[in-house]
Amino acid sequence: MRINGTGFTERLATGVQRHYAPPEEKSTKEDPFEGLRVTLSDMGKARASASTKDIDDAELPDNVKEILKMIRELREKIAEKKAELQALAADTAMDPQLKQARLEALQGELASLQGALSIAQGNLLTALKDKRLSDGQRMQANSLAMA
Repeated sequence: MRINGTGFTERLATGVQRHYAPPEEKSTKEDPFEGLRVTLSDMGKARASASTKDIDDAELPDNVKEILKMIRELREKIAEKKAELQALAADTAMDPQLKQARLEALQGELASLQGALSIAQGNLLTALKDKRLSDGQRMQANSLAMA
C-alpha cells in the first residue's frame, strides 16, 4: 500500500470525526481527504477484503459494519506504527538528532491513530445503543470489534 499526502494521520483523525459525527455536528470545513491518494496492490486488495469478510457477512446495519471496518483498519495501522517505532528504536546507525525527530513524528502519528480509534470505538458504542438492534446483533458487533 502506498499513501501520498502530508499530514495523513491528522486528516484521517479529522475525517473519522466528521464521518461519524451526527448530521447536526458535521463540519463544513474542507475535505480532510482532499489531495490524499491511497493505492493497493492486487494482493493488498485481496487481503483487505478477506480481513473484513466476517464483518461483511454479519447481519448488522451498514453503519455498524463501516465502524467495525474502520476500527479494524485503525488497529492494523497502529500495529504497523508500533513496529516502526520498535525498529527505529533498535537502529543504532542513524544520526541521533534525525532519530529523535523521526521518533517524535512516529509518536505523533501513533497518537493520532489512537485518537481516531477511540473516536471510532465511541461511535460504535453509540450505534449499538440503537433500539432496533437485537441483543444478538449487539453481541455479534462486540465480538467483531474485539477480533
